[in-house]
Amino acid sequence: MRKIRMPAVAEDILASRVTERGASDVHPDGVYLADEVFFQAVEHAPVAISITDLKANILYVNRTFTQVTGYSEEEVLGRNESILSNHTTPRIVYQALWGRLAQQKAWSGMLLNRRKDQRLYLAELTVAPVIDEAGETVYYLGMHRDGSDMHQLEQRVVNQRHMLESVLNAVPSSVVLLDEYQSIVSSNPSFSKLARELLPDAPKEAAIKLLTDRLGNNYQQLMSEGRSFTDKEFTIDYGSGRPLSFSCFGTRIDVRGEEADGFFDQPLKHCVLLMITDITDIRRRQEDVRLNALRALVAEENLVQGMRETMNGAIHQLQGPVNLMSTAVSMLERRGDERDKVVLAALKDALDAGRDAIDKLDRAIPVEVMESRKPVNINELLREVLALTTGRLLATGITVNWKPSMQLPAVIGREQRLRSMFMHLVENAVDAMAERGVSVRELTITTRNEGESVICEICDSGKGIPADKLVRVFEPFYTTKEAGVVARGMGLSMVQEVVSDHSGTIRMDETYHSGCKVILQLPLNPLR
Repeated sequence: MRKIRMPAVAEDILASRVTERGASDVHPDGVYLADEVFFQAVEHAPVAISITDLKANILYVNRTFTQVTGYSEEEVLGRNESILSNHTTPRIVYQALWGRLAQQKAWSGMLLNRRKDQRLYLAELTVAPVIDEAGETVYYLGMHRDGSDMHQLEQRVVNQRHMLESVLNAVPSSVVLLDEYQSIVSSNPSFSKLARELLPDAPKEAAIKLLTDRLGNNYQQLMSEGRSFTDKEFTIDYGSGRPLSFSCFGTRIDVRGEEADGFFDQPLKHCVLLMITDITDIRRRQEDVRLNALRALVAEENLVQGMRETMNGAIHQLQGPVNLMSTAVSMLERRGDERDKVVLAALKDALDAGRDAIDKLDRAIPVEVMESRKPVNINELLREVLALTTGRLLATGITVNWKPSMQLPAVIGREQRLRSMFMHLVENAVDAMAERGVSVRELTITTRNEGESVICEICDSGKGIPADKLVRVFEPFYTTKEAGVVARGMGLSMVQEVVSDHSGTIRMDETYHSGCKVILQLPLNPLR
């Protein structure tokens, strides 16, 4: 072992220990062997160590001290520790240091020091008093390391986190980070606001459940397979107004475990980042444009439907006299009286003219183009119908209670025919409540899912339909409206035709006595 010159302060300490322990196991130089080992350990310790007197004058430094500070042992022995100070450390730090030492307690903290080459560094320092047998402080032991790199790394992490949080807080979109159990790891203020808007009286976790349910398979695949998605749109409809529309981006973030037992074999944990953007205003503007187009389309269809019904009505009216003339002709031909020849010829001419007129009217009826079937959202159709009839609803003073199902599957059907059907039913309800003597005017529309069908109930607070007329409401050309009242749209017979085309059912609730209640049942897939 290389012999190292031991400073006087160390010799004093070790010599006193030799006196106490006796002469056994004493090094030839008069030093207790264990203390020699202790001294060697201190001399070669990877942390800068110094021993000072009570005025902080340096009595001993180890090799690492000279490496960290750049000062040689000869340059610092006898000088004050203040030669390392950059004189920018706040005074309160030194006050705390000396206050702890005065209490014979150790102090730990950070000081801004300056090396011999004038480069600054952060000293991660611990100072402890050395107390003799009499309980008096005789020396101060200082240990410090260069903590500049660690401070820089920690500060970089703090700064990056602060910048990320500032960016997330400034983003208008709602951002939330979830763990594998759908618990919130982090979220921005926009998400907190969104959660309050969606479920005012529920915790954020309830809003998370609502959102992940809307995302459905996209969220499940994101968690299980890490398959990211963008621009996943969904709507949330509470029935109190137009639905809320959102566009969502989702990606999975794999992170390592932070527990000590996973240091060498860190398990992966899956987190999910969701960014939800409120696109309600955009969709509303688009919806307004679409509704204007729908109004034009509905007006055109109503015109065509009116022509179709007028011609069918004319054919129906002509068919009666034609049938009578056909019967008269048959009777006269069977009688075979010569005196009836003139009358018979006139009847035949009239019969031919009548049949020709019916045939011409039948050919002139506008052909109904049969649209293809596709998935149809009944809630959206009903919202469109209510939007299209808003003017009449307001003008008539009708209050609408819109109660859509939050989870309503799509129906495979003909969208335009279904829209026209609902339009007629709502118009009928408005007409019923617009009659004189109706004081309470409320329209209630409810949708729900039952098994493989969608149920829709349309209730009005009008005078209702007499029981003796319920069985006839679906007959062609039959109306319960008073004389002189103009019927709108398709008749209930054609409503039933649309329902039958979708393999559904429609009926009037005979037990409903607060007006009229129409119950429709539409199977999800009528082609099955």
